[in-house]
Amino acid sequence: MDSRVSELFGGCCRPVGGGNGGALRGRGGGSSGGSSKGRKKNGRYRGGKANNPPYLPPEAEDGNIEYKLKLVNPSQYRFEHLVTQMKWRLQEGRGEAVYQIGVEDNGLLVGLSEEEMHASLKTLRRMAEKVGADITVLREREVDYDSDIPRKITEVLVRKVPDNQQFLDLRVAVLGNVDSGKSTLLGVLTQGELDNGRGRARLNLFRHLHEIQSGRTSSISFEILGFNSKGEVVNYSDSRTAEEICESSSKMITFIDLAGHHKYLKTTIFGLTSYCPDFAMLVVSANTGIAGTTREHLGLAMALKVPFFIVISKVDLCSKATVERTVKQLERILKQPGCNKLPLLVTSDDDAVTAAQQFAQSPNITPIFTLSSVSGENLDLLRVFLNILPPLTNSKEQEELMQQLTEFQVDEIYTVPDVGTVVGGTLSSGICKEGENLVVGPTDDGKFLQLKVCSIQRNRSACRVLRAGQAATLALGLFDRSLLRKGMVMVSPEMNPTICSVFEAEIVLLFHATTFRKGFQVTAHVGNVRQTAVVEKIHGKDKLRTGEKAVVRFRFIKHPEYLKIGAKLLFREGVTKVYTRKGEELPTRHLSTSYTAPRHTAFHADGDPAVAPPVYRNSPYPPTPPLAPVPEPSRSADGHRQGLNRGQK
Repeated sequence: MDSRVSELFGGCCRPVGGGNGGALRGRGGGSSGGSSKGRKKNGRYRGGKANNPPYLPPEAEDGNIEYKLKLVNPSQYRFEHLVTQMKWRLQEGRGEAVYQIGVEDNGLLVGLSEEEMHASLKTLRRMAEKVGADITVLREREVDYDSDIPRKITEVLVRKVPDNQQFLDLRVAVLGNVDSGKSTLLGVLTQGELDNGRGRARLNLFRHLHEIQSGRTSSISFEILGFNSKGEVVNYSDSRTAEEICESSSKMITFIDLAGHHKYLKTTIFGLTSYCPDFAMLVVSANTGIAGTTREHLGLAMALKVPFFIVISKVDLCSKATVERTVKQLERILKQPGCNKLPLLVTSDDDAVTAAQQFAQSPNITPIFTLSSVSGENLDLLRVFLNILPPLTNSKEQEELMQQLTEFQVDEIYTVPDVGTVVGGTLSSGICKEGENLVVGPTDDGKFLQLKVCSIQRNRSACRVLRAGQAATLALGLFDRSLLRKGMVMVSPEMNPTICSVFEAEIVLLFHATTFRKGFQVTAHVGNVRQTAVVEKIHGKDKLRTGEKAVVRFRFIKHPEYLKIGAKLLFREGVTKVYTRKGEELPTRHLSTSYTAPRHTAFHADGDPAVAPPVYRNSPYPPTPPLAPVPEPSRSADGHRQGLNRGQK
């Protein structure tokens, strides 16, 4: 949605601290300094000097946004055409579409009378029923540029779960300093009960006894918040189990609760790189402000290019002046040259809707919420925001990922009684079906082993087909758990997977106290891979300092790993942070690897390996080399009881 949408619906989202917000300015904000088109007068929108009406950008053929001037008594042929059009918009939005009623295709805001709007919404409701969807009126505003007769524009959300999915799924990583209220906020959102001020709401999220005793998260846990097709919240206050939440929800928000203490930074980085969150929620305590690891977590989200929004918690403990001071601190950081963000303070439902629509489309916008988990202040605004928040990928990108061969990241490993070995992770590409034969690796000696997927579960509910981008747990039957480790991948045998022990990357040294030299050891995070690597060579330089970049050759010190050219890498050693840019922004030498197959090893010394295209199903590429036989399986007797869902306690 164009930024002028916020002015269309009241200019609700205001940039913090004024500035050149333009059409994004708030009710109390200053003048945008531009044209007077679309400004309000007596609560209605009027045009400029020539009474020109406000407008939106012309309607796009692609995307999930549809303009309709009116839908009054359409013929049967016209109605069927409208239904087909709605199916297309829902497909483009992966189950969600936004209709602007009272707007012409060229973006002109005409508006409808009350009778015409009522008839149009009735037709829209019939269209939604035809495709099995539900509609929710998001906002309604008056627009009047040359008449005293009130005319309205209505924004409507249409939601339908795609036929090939159980529900829409978004993953939100939760970042922030220790004791900022991250786990408590998630407990309030998912349990439906306010906190008592002493951390009662967070108890259900902790996985270990020492977390309960200290009140600090040290491991990665997962919590779910559902929304039905009408936008109503579905959580544990209405449902007893996760299965019931999944059955009642058409949209699911999976929160990834990460540790805030600096002691557990490697766990936090692993959660950001491995679980591929769509968005990040940075929680800042209003009474302490920006302290501890807050800046570091903000830098990690920006380095990994994860869109983030900010929640200022514990406003019930502070005065209004203290909250404003914290907001101004965040404003200064977000507007610094390294960030270049536009902070938007959300204070109403209209603000939340506008922020959600623009947040997913503009990387420079950062919504800010101020709320309390004890009093419940502004919690509804965050729920509205999460309900409207659209997925980042469109249907075409999702289809391209699904057409590629299967690749599943192994993030967690369990042994479940009467089930056997279970692995949890995310499907990076392709489709994984129950009963499918895959290969897993690499092992310490660089081999891939054959296995069979016995069953699949998502959010503790049985699932027969897993699609790209979805997280799940896979039961592997009697496969020996001792042969598995975090960082492995399960891929189709046709992929002919290659692995490496030496790789090159163009890095940017975010921070280092001294100089970065040959022989330096770092912890490398590449997707779900986390291993110590040593610097073998810095091309063209002897050393690096903070802010410099160069092409560096690394070698894993323990065992080879499965890496892909163009992957995002993050290196860490104490307070040193190094980030490598995305592959499409770099030359092909961004990641030259030492391909370690079971029978041969080859290294591209010039750093310019040939980049093979993605391998698709029914591929003409040659099959993988002979696979290593699987050793005799043995049941694990460690008795460590883990659930089928990642994060289940």
